[in-house]
Amino acid sequence: MLYLWIKAFHIISMVCWFAGLFYLPRLYVYHAMSSDNISIERFKVMERKLYRGITTPSMILTLAFGLWLLHMQPFLLKQGWFHAKLALILLLLGYHHVCGRLLKIFANDSNTRSHTFYRFFNEFPVLLLLGIVILVVVRPF
Repeated sequence: MLYLWIKAFHIISMVCWFAGLFYLPRLYVYHAMSSDNISIERFKVMERKLYRGITTPSMILTLAFGLWLLHMQPFLLKQGWFHAKLALILLLLGYHHVCGRLLKIFANDSNTRSHTFYRFFNEFPVLLLLGIVILVVVRPF
């Protein structure tokens, strides 16, 4: 029974993490398109609160619940699909930290990229989510 509760909270925190990773780059799109100071300052606040208040805590909880689940079922480490999932999670962690670097760039008013770059950048976590969910549900290896 405890396993199912941990799994539920792992999924909930993962959904919150991905929600933040989907929305933060979208804010970067709008921020890159803005030219007036009021909008620019508003986006800085929104980005900071989303990254620090929702996205990063959700990442931490997702990892904590995931490690707890792994502790309860260590045999997963012997499964090929799980190794592939871990590789995608490492890419996702890298993406998360790139979002944090971009947050600092926008906060310092030093962004040089166009809104088009951020539109493409925004799609990367979708690909990771597809891969992770397919690996967990289908377990192809």
